[in-house]
Amino acid sequence: MDRKVLLIGLDCAPPELIFDRWRDTLPNIKKLIDGGTYGKLKSTMPPITCPAWMSMMTGKSPGSLGCYGFRSRHNYSYRDISIATSKAIKDETVWDILGKEGKKSIIIGVPQTYPPKPINGTLITGFLTPNAEAEYTYPRELKCEIEKLVGEYIFDVRKFRTDDKEYVLREVYEMTDKRIKVIKYLLKNKPWDFFMWVEIGLDRVHHAFWKFMDPTHKKYEKGSKHENVIRDYYIYLDKKIGEILSLVPDNTTILVASDHGAKSMDGCICINEWLMKEGYLILKEYPKEITRFDKLEIDWQHTRVWGWGGYYARIFLNLRGRDPYGIVSQKEYEHLRDELKTKISKIVDNTEVYRPEELYDRVRGNPPDLMVFFGDLRYRSVASMGYNSIYTPENDTGPDDAMHSLNGIFIMYDPGNKMHNKIEKLNIVDVAPTILNLFEIKIPKDIDGHPIES
Repeated sequence: MDRKVLLIGLDCAPPELIFDRWRDTLPNIKKLIDGGTYGKLKSTMPPITCPAWMSMMTGKSPGSLGCYGFRSRHNYSYRDISIATSKAIKDETVWDILGKEGKKSIIIGVPQTYPPKPINGTLITGFLTPNAEAEYTYPRELKCEIEKLVGEYIFDVRKFRTDDKEYVLREVYEMTDKRIKVIKYLLKNKPWDFFMWVEIGLDRVHHAFWKFMDPTHKKYEKGSKHENVIRDYYIYLDKKIGEILSLVPDNTTILVASDHGAKSMDGCICINEWLMKEGYLILKEYPKEITRFDKLEIDWQHTRVWGWGGYYARIFLNLRGRDPYGIVSQKEYEHLRDELKTKISKIVDNTEVYRPEELYDRVRGNPPDLMVFFGDLRYRSVASMGYNSIYTPENDTGPDDAMHSLNGIFIMYDPGNKMHNKIEKLNIVDVAPTILNLFEIKIPKDIDGHPIES
């Protein structure tokens, strides 16, 4: 029989939970681990859903892709941004390459697939899809089949950063139940050689419920009724994975991977408050209340540096000849980057600051001038101002318990090769060449990764 490969994507799944803490409570995943090859999978820098999944599926770094997070600067404007949709990805994905070889793929929920592009097979877009009114399938008529099957398809928990935890739970389970029903339908009714599904629900329960589970969290609530929410969702997912595995042919190679891991969030660094305090950013008027970056009255003609918030801080220099009101000269540029690297690294312990060219062999698109990872990835960056402090315990986009850690998971279970071994130093860009290698397809020379051997 021809080779088939099924990739189960568990967004945000950390090795500490999958391989260690809950391994024995997840019988279907445990079977794959015990009978296959597995190990920690080093994520991208930054370890964020976008660009990590696309790095995994193209075998290329964020620098090669020109994608450094959910948002990008548009034409070096101070305010205009573009969202990391499928239009931002110019490189071939695994399913593009497989399609050229006549292999059919079914792709469900992979980030940065909206709007849908044609493939040799079937595609349902990921969590950045605006709503179920949008065109979210390829081929287009598949949307009608999905609506007949589950009604309104759910791409994401609409507002997972909220104090209404019961709402989050209802949404997560409804979303995942519908997705599993669609997966089973497609497995039974559509042809495929490569099948990939990414579940975003795991990421959402981590952000919403981590403090109830983790005794090391600064806001740990011992004995909370939500103490076992994350564990219970893992058990539920494992059961659904077992149901899915029962539907695939015996010769199918099973891969399980995550884009990054998770850890507790210790707080947030108000990067623009710090830049103002140090004299790099000048406001026309300090806000009377907490104000989003795009609403701030910034004196651009006297501002040398500003920053974006998110899982990490993106630092931009107001460069003459590049930015609309740039005042930093090319001669001053490198000296100022060095100065900022030194100063910012001291804001909180274990902070790492990089020039993009220090992280990537190729740097494309509109990268930040510096990339800052605060406190061993335990602190978010906040761009809003009005805090009168460089530190805030809360995320400015809503309650959040978790940050992303650098290591995700990788499992490869080949029914024809029951070798059990743990592999070290796996990298997220290794997954794409591994899939191509399983299909005995020549790996393009510009892919950054290498096949993982069992």
